[in-house]
Amino acid sequence: MAKLSFPIGPQHPALKEPENLRFTVDGELVVDADIRIGYVHRSIERSCSERNYVQDLYLCERVCGICSNAHTLAFCQAVEAIVGVEIPERAQWIRMLMHEFERIHSHMLWLGVAGHEIGFETLFMYVWRDREVIQDILETVSGNRGHYAMTMLGGVRYDITDEMVGKIREGLQFLRDRAEHYADIATSEQTFLQRTANVGAVSGERCVELGACGPVLRASGVGYDVRRAFPYLQYDKVEFPIRTSELCDVLGRTLVRVREVIDACDICFQCLDMMPEGDVNMRFPRKVPEGEAVVRIEAQRGELIYYVRSNGTDVPERVKIRTPTLANLPVSLEMVKGGQIADIPIAFASIDPCFSCTDRMVELDDVNSGDSRTMTWSELVKLGRRA
Repeated sequence: MAKLSFPIGPQHPALKEPENLRFTVDGELVVDADIRIGYVHRSIERSCSERNYVQDLYLCERVCGICSNAHTLAFCQAVEAIVGVEIPERAQWIRMLMHEFERIHSHMLWLGVAGHEIGFETLFMYVWRDREVIQDILETVSGNRGHYAMTMLGGVRYDITDEMVGKIREGLQFLRDRAEHYADIATSEQTFLQRTANVGAVSGERCVELGACGPVLRASGVGYDVRRAFPYLQYDKVEFPIRTSELCDVLGRTLVRVREVIDACDICFQCLDMMPEGDVNMRFPRKVPEGEAVVRIEAQRGELIYYVRSNGTDVPERVKIRTPTLANLPVSLEMVKGGQIADIPIAFASIDPCFSCTDRMVELDDVNSGDSRTMTWSELVKLGRRA
């Protein structure tokens, strides 16, 4: 049988964001895969260089709807590092709480989507019902169910009152119990096992070679977590394991995420127990002195890196963002190679892709003709390969 090539996307029902996947198949077997991104490039990095630091918080929060708090956290930590200030301790603990609340929300959202991708609609309905609990907690603390606007330069916007703590603890205990239940389902329910076990397998060595991060990397047996490797906020004061799996497949990535929900609940309990009294923010200068900083945090999808350079004004000279999905795209293509066409949706979804925060565009100047043209990230990679 002759090998055939066919595209999926850029517009299709599997994902709500546009991207173009190209597959070469031999019958039902996927022989090769390639990807072209760049359909939802929004120029956020460039826009940050045209607005002041406070306005940039609004932009960075909208890099990704699911990881909005992670982006503002990384941005604020970078700017605070340039200024050389340390925010109040209570604010650091509240930032940790919000960080883990968002991790719970993101992982549960992904688990529901994974159930939907394999046709396990019952799992999808149950998980998204339970997900309302963490969204209620986020709304209680911040006033919003999405784009929480909690993190600000110099601390956090709102304090956590004694009246909130009881509701937060009750909700976290419910979510922890449900996560234990979903861990049992993932290891015993045949509907789930037959569609995830031995699907999208990639070794830990290959993940390291391709620069994978987050649950994708840890599910292939590599125990790298920024919260442990480069502690920030108060993570060096709380206890939690680095969840790994030797399965290296979609099932392993599921188990890592579900168990991280359990750990996130435990971290939140520790935050509530150890949080001191005090201020939750501080006065922050409008102008930032000259300097630069690189900050890395463990966002839900993996290692998120922010680079900020200041020129001494109230507008940053450069903001550069490296998102986890960008790092995980190369390994996502490895996951589908050698597998069945029917496994493409869940294998690709197992990296928890976000293209709105991934898309990049560069402009190349032709020194001979003087012309310039824009290129997407994937086109630039291909150009580098040919060179």
